[in-house]
Amino acid sequence: MKYATLLVIFIALGIDFEASGQEKVRYLSLDEAISISKAQSPDALNAKQTFLKSYWSWRSYKASNLPALGFSSKLPSINQSISSQTLDGIQNYSSSKLITADATLALTQKIGITGGTISLNSSLAGTHNAVPSTDTISNRLPYYSVPVNITLSQPLFQYNKFRWDRKIMPLKYLQAKRKYIEDIEGVSITAANYFFNLLQAQLEKKISLINLYNYDTLYRIAKGRYQLGKIAENELLQLELNFLKAQAAVENADLALDNAQFRFKSYLRLQDSIRIILLPPGNISFFRVDPAKAVELAKTNSSTSTDFQNRLLEAARAVNEARLTGRFDADITAVIGLTRQSETIKDAYANPGDQRQFSLNLSVPIVDWGVAHGNIKMAQSQEDIEKTSVEQESIDFERNVYLKVVQFNMQQNQVKIAAKSDTVARKSFEVTKGRYLIGKNNDITNLNLAQIDSDNAEKNYYYALQTFWINYYEIRKLTHYDFRNNELLQFDQREFR
Repeated sequence: MKYATLLVIFIALGIDFEASGQEKVRYLSLDEAISISKAQSPDALNAKQTFLKSYWSWRSYKASNLPALGFSSKLPSINQSISSQTLDGIQNYSSSKLITADATLALTQKIGITGGTISLNSSLAGTHNAVPSTDTISNRLPYYSVPVNITLSQPLFQYNKFRWDRKIMPLKYLQAKRKYIEDIEGVSITAANYFFNLLQAQLEKKISLINLYNYDTLYRIAKGRYQLGKIAENELLQLELNFLKAQAAVENADLALDNAQFRFKSYLRLQDSIRIILLPPGNISFFRVDPAKAVELAKTNSSTSTDFQNRLLEAARAVNEARLTGRFDADITAVIGLTRQSETIKDAYANPGDQRQFSLNLSVPIVDWGVAHGNIKMAQSQEDIEKTSVEQESIDFERNVYLKVVQFNMQQNQVKIAAKSDTVARKSFEVTKGRYLIGKNNDITNLNLAQIDSDNAEKNYYYALQTFWINYYEIRKLTHYDFRNNELLQFDQREFR
């Protein structure tokens, strides 16, 4: 009996003789499981790629506001045709074969504040007539050069996309960084759930093995007592039924453990076949969180609050665009620089003359049958809807943070109560079982109830631990703050180098 008891304990703890002699076992704590999941779980990799998409969108936006240098060229093109000319009342026909080519170098810069564009340009074009004609200017001055000119294109009353992008794009990038931090904390929550699910499966396996051993012992003793006439047959049958149920429970626990271990290893992307044994979190240093501080931190740091700001800006932008689109419009184009026509390419840049251009373009809608006015009203209505929605969602968000903190603070006491209940229930079962073994208590019902209470108390303790740690990581996710270590969660740009 002594060796049998030791064997059951070894099996229950996951260190049976086969495992210790041949099978490799890997022990993991909660912190280690979360660390692995942050590095290689599917959710962590997806979060990283999602942020990288936002990162390169931000880089592209910043690059689009820098000066852009571009080169364009038209390869030699040939245009052969016959044209008519009237000279001294006589219509003449002549053929031409024009070969043209040009090249332009331009440095362009957006003006975000005004929505205009300014560019510095230099170009050279050449035209050659393969069928010479003394009457064509292109024959006499085939080369046209613009050594340098400055071109300004400025809309006066148009919707300025650049100005709104200067407000919205930095906010979107900030939201992406905050969302990444929250996604990683979400990985911690998911990993913790898988961890405790596997831990519960290991616990179920341990309980089922211990119960099997206990009911095997009790059933053997009961058969002896029955033969001596000390117990009734129905009590013997009840213990036999309990023994059979315990056997079935072991098989079910094996299947549940295999399934939980597969899910756990799949999420952590552990490709080996090494059996995992989890180490329950112990020595918890309890602490309390100030609900008011948590709400303020959530309002300051969370991507949700940034999303609220962004949605209001998007709605205001839509109203501004509706007001300026399809209404009175004007834009200015101004060019100042140097230009030159010459007979040879060598003289194309010699003694250039001034180049000046100015144009003011107007667009005035006269009758649009209320289309523009309707668009403005729709945009304003949508803005009012968004303001109301953001206001209500903000209240709900703050309330959710407050309740989550209150629940976390309560959970500390719940863990202590669950631990004490586990100790009391286990001791009660041992006492009841001991009294039954020595024949002082032959009521099998009391023994069953004590065993059920002991099992449930141990399970409830691990459920309390799970709730405590899940709430802890949820508060980190909501506030971007680690209240256990009193530090703000930082965005580490080095992860993406």
